Amino acid sequence: MLDYKLYEHANSDKYVVLIHGMGGNSSIFYSNLKSLKKHFNILAVHLQGHGKSPSVEDEKNFNIEVAAQEVLKVLDHLLIKKAHFIGISLGTIVIHSIFKIAPKRVYSAVMGGAITHFNLFSKFLIKIGKMIKSFTPFLWIYKLCAYIIMPGKMNRRSRSLFISQATKMKRPDFLAWFNLVDTVEDVYRGVPESSKGVPKLYISGSEDHLFIKQLQKDISEDPYATFTLINNCGHVCNVEKSKEFNEASIDFLLNGGKEIKEAQ
Repeated sequence: MLDYKLYEHANSDKYVVLIHGMGGNSSIFYSNLKSLKKHFNILAVHLQGHGKSPSVEDEKNFNIEVAAQEVLKVLDHLLIKKAHFIGISLGTIVIHSIFKIAPKRVYSAVMGGAITHFNLFSKFLIKIGKMIKSFTPFLWIYKLCAYIIMPGKMNRRSRSLFISQATKMKRPDFLAWFNLVDTVEDVYRGVPESSKGVPKLYISGSEDHLFIKQLQKDISEDPYATFTLINNCGHVCNVEKSKEFNEASIDFLLNGGKEIKEAQ
């Protein structure tokens, strides 16, 4: 089973499940935990190959749905029937998969730096990465992936954090996840229909140029999705602008879902 950390709240029966991005772990939420713990029980999971979780055992049959099922196994183990979710970057893709395979397990979801599509330039870089991964020094692949997802000066801090955490992973685990990067479009396809009635808040930094335009286009077809933009912020918005992220996400988890339902 996946490694996890559980922070219990004395007066709440609601759980928020935190899902980190590729190469990270639950430490990515260090600036969010204090605020979240005031209101909810918090469950922070480490995806396969991250933290102390088991490595990816079967790379050929590994996909985002498998990763999502492993997260749900942790909830089953802890007897959590339904929860709120917060995901960052790759974590949002795992949540999208949960929407499709078990939407009744989700009260609502906050997704920061969400990815629904890659543009042509990003797809080109991903293709190059897959071509050279077998003979290229591992650190180069880390850096290439970081620049694909977090380009430009605004994302410098996030890139450094990603690379420092990703280098702690085993090479086979990182490459197993890297091989799934270009499946995000297939994962998102059908999400608005399968998660009908589930309130969703997408939060992006204004400098997250690779993903914002397509994200806004995609979620415009989902009446249960809302979008918040944080100015002067890059891809990993929960770290770069933690105060703004915390305010928006906690307000949504406490009130936003109800407001969306009443508006329908």
